[in-house]
Amino acid sequence: MSYSVAIDGPAGAGKSTIAKLISKQMGYIYVDTGAMYRAMAVYFNQNNIDPADEAAINAAVDNVKITIEYKDGEQQVILNGENVTSLLRTEATGNMASKTSKYKAVRSKLVDLQRELAAAENVVMDGRDIGTTVLPDANVKIYLTASSDARARRRYDELKAKGEECDLQKIKEDIEQRDYQDMHSTLGEQDRRCSRSSSPCTGNRSLSSMIWIRCRSV
Repeated sequence: MSYSVAIDGPAGAGKSTIAKLISKQMGYIYVDTGAMYRAMAVYFNQNNIDPADEAAINAAVDNVKITIEYKDGEQQVILNGENVTSLLRTEATGNMASKTSKYKAVRSKLVDLQRELAAAENVVMDGRDIGTTVLPDANVKIYLTASSDARARRRYDELKAKGEECDLQKIKEDIEQRDYQDMHSTLGEQDRRCSRSSSPCTGNRSLSSMIWIRCRSV
């Protein structure tokens, strides 16, 4: 029987950092659901699809195939045979993903794949609505959050480390806008019942250790 850990939370809260630490400690497969939505967004951007045109989005979904591979221990996201991992964390991709992830056709296609992975392997899965929609029967559910300032700073540091030009205030505004969109879509109060803050960043390793102990005791 497979074992699953579901980690929910807003953009930039440190979900992927925590999920990677737990998966390494537990020897589980790490499934970055946000990366899958972003890969879908890359396709929409590459094909100049209007995120407000739901009919066009619905039609495009049928042309998308997304798989996850591992190379040297690192997750690689493959979109229609092309490795698009390096494109996933750009602001353009993030904005498109936020605008299109609400559509039923997008969510249904990706949720099916995510459930298949969880049924076959022990997984740590992070994203949004994981504990309520994707894996409602997950063994452990965590909601991880942080202030918009802390999350913007993390994203800013990530982009600067990659040599990308970016504006901290603009990143913060984008994060707050995405929060508003998410909180007024499918994300409800139930998702935040087991909430932990990851601010400051130094709390990540101690938090992962806490979750690891919890996983071991269930």
